[in-house]
Amino acid sequence: MNLNYLFLIAPIGSIIALVTAWIFYKLMLKNDPGNDQMQKIALAVHEGAFAYLKQQYKVVALFFLIIFVLFLIMSFGLNVQNKWVPFSFLTGGFFSALAGYFGMSTATLASNRTAQGARKSLNAGLQIAFRSGAVMGLVVVGLGLLDISMWFAILYWLVPSLGFDQMSLAAITTTMLTFGMGASLQALFARVGGGIFTKAADVGADLVGKVEAGIPEDDPRNPATIADNVGDNVGDVAGMGADLYESYCGSILATAALGVAAFQGQPHQKILAALLAPMIVAGVGNIFSVIGAFAVRTEEKADQRTLLKALSRGVNLSVVLIAIFTAILMYFLKLPMGIVASVITGLLVGWTIGKITEYYTSQSYKPTRWIAEQSKTGPATVIIAGLSTGMLSTGLPVLTAGIGIILSYAFAGGFGADPNHINLGLYGISFAAVGMLSTLGITLATDAYGPIADNAGGNAEMSGLPKEVRQRTDALDSLGNTTAATGKGFAIGSAALTAMALIAAYIEEIKAQFSHIINNPAILQNLLSDVGIQFDPGASLKTLQELVANNLHLPQWIEYYNVTLMNPRVLVGMFLGSMVTFVFAALAMKAVGRAAGNMVEEVRRQFREKPGIMEGKDEPDYASCVAISTKGAQREMILPSLLVITVPVLTGLILGVAGVLGVLAGGLTTGFVLAVMLNNSGGAWDNAKKYIEEGNLGGKGSDAHKAAVVGDTVGDPCKDTAGPCLNIVIKLMSTVSIVTVGLAVKFGPVIGTWLGIGPR
Repeated sequence: MNLNYLFLIAPIGSIIALVTAWIFYKLMLKNDPGNDQMQKIALAVHEGAFAYLKQQYKVVALFFLIIFVLFLIMSFGLNVQNKWVPFSFLTGGFFSALAGYFGMSTATLASNRTAQGARKSLNAGLQIAFRSGAVMGLVVVGLGLLDISMWFAILYWLVPSLGFDQMSLAAITTTMLTFGMGASLQALFARVGGGIFTKAADVGADLVGKVEAGIPEDDPRNPATIADNVGDNVGDVAGMGADLYESYCGSILATAALGVAAFQGQPHQKILAALLAPMIVAGVGNIFSVIGAFAVRTEEKADQRTLLKALSRGVNLSVVLIAIFTAILMYFLKLPMGIVASVITGLLVGWTIGKITEYYTSQSYKPTRWIAEQSKTGPATVIIAGLSTGMLSTGLPVLTAGIGIILSYAFAGGFGADPNHINLGLYGISFAAVGMLSTLGITLATDAYGPIADNAGGNAEMSGLPKEVRQRTDALDSLGNTTAATGKGFAIGSAALTAMALIAAYIEEIKAQFSHIINNPAILQNLLSDVGIQFDPGASLKTLQELVANNLHLPQWIEYYNVTLMNPRVLVGMFLGSMVTFVFAALAMKAVGRAAGNMVEEVRRQFREKPGIMEGKDEPDYASCVAISTKGAQREMILPSLLVITVPVLTGLILGVAGVLGVLAGGLTTGFVLAVMLNNSGGAWDNAKKYIEEGNLGGKGSDAHKAAVVGDTVGDPCKDTAGPCLNIVIKLMSTVSIVTVGLAVKFGPVIGTWLGIGPR
């Protein structure tokens, strides 16, 4: 089968996803926007969200410009990076930002239409909210895969046609990996900034509105209400979209790079097939996600189980179709059929971690209800219960991820007799991540659906719609809480597998950079001697570079750099990687605390200076609260982001390649466990509060409810800021390391020798 034709599945799949997203967007706009009050509220949220987004993009653009210049210096000045890298980096960030823009635009326009749909029926509200959420999911996968396809076409076909040298497949994949850094950096800013914004507003609204003033959530008298609704969009729609955009792209790109490594030395067509396979699977996944999206519907009098089944129907259909297609594709490409089992493993890992997350965070199950019970003795016991539950919840996800890594490695031939078995196993792990994310178009739709339903409930409350409308939006919102929790679990699981694949891709980048930038024959001869490869002592520099590029495999690079726990460079690197995750989480949570403090003072000021607000005689100043969250988010997101970027670079310059691998290993293991704990603690606290608000343990306004609100307030920055951001941190450190590996390879030995700690 002609591989050029098969490749077309990827861009075609991306275009189908984008066209469907546009159709869903236009269908959403055709729905009734509701009465004047509903439109007024929605417009305020829409304008607040885009005011924030405009400010964020200004800050991000400055960072991207600075890094772009640094990449230009690395590529054209120091000659330690491919000349296409700076431009690839920019497109990764641009498409990620574009996906967030489209997704959030849709979400902010859909909330009032969802509320109006709920006035007709539960199914009408569900259809509007879900298909509006699907715009986010389909735009993410559509733009992500389109960017990947575009760069492959440029580097593989266009570059040689313009008279440049034909790039090797290894060089193409390692160059393409670098645009993942642009996506990762944009994702980090979106997650950190959005997380700070939403939680500052949420904390202010809850502590002053619910606890002190005793008014309901989304009460129009609360000055922080609009900011809270804006935060749902910038944090849970744009932020989550950017997070999974870079996971999606990272998994495909890492798999392509590892595919080239796994079949090194085999015919060109075989290597090309291994490179294209993840793109083709992703393209078909986009098509199947579209099919699954049309399968979501329910009846009027549906309970939570029925609603969840309605959403699951579309996801499950997509998963089954993907598994069948992958098997057919591997057969035609003559790739190991064990890859199919690796893909299925990835799908099962994502599903299992999501279900475990649901168990520990849903008010339908014992752990969250136990936290709610502790509210009877005050906020202290609520906090203790939430922390212990979060810690306990790390066990099963870690075990699941570990089993998934071992199985996907084994199925692909990682433990086999093939001389290249390690690379085959890593290819399987990476394909497991591709499998998990192949249906992202619809799985992200179920996540983005949540904030839309939440905002619809807020719109119904502030607009004074009939009780039955609020009951329907509450049912949709409650479902959204469950899908959000499972979505975060899914994001954490995909981050673990993707980061594992990126670490392996880092080794491949070392090989590419070493043979390119090391022009000292003695260093190359020592390397070949160390790993036992025969060579002619009189061989030219070019011949030695080719021997290094074509003959050294991953175990030999591990041996050359002494990547063992007995190497203090590796051990110190692991400590540094673990430290980054904790310091980053602390900085993010402190940022929320400072911004939330300003919000609390502002809401208190308005209640104090405008007593008519509580009586409905004075209009709250919503804009000032939005401005406080915006300023806080923009200011506070810079330091944590710089930490993640600089630590891998400085470690590479001082401790070399071995130190960087230690950083990545420490960051992955610690970051994964910490992210699970923070996510599940926060989710459990949130739903414990909601369990009481449903009328249990005294209901709203009771002492138990006030204690649970405090627990929820503590959990907010855990589940919506620090926890989700760690998913990006562990991947961004890998992509930063990949992009700057030339610095570690070329200058690390020089600086290490100068410091007296050896060349490597």
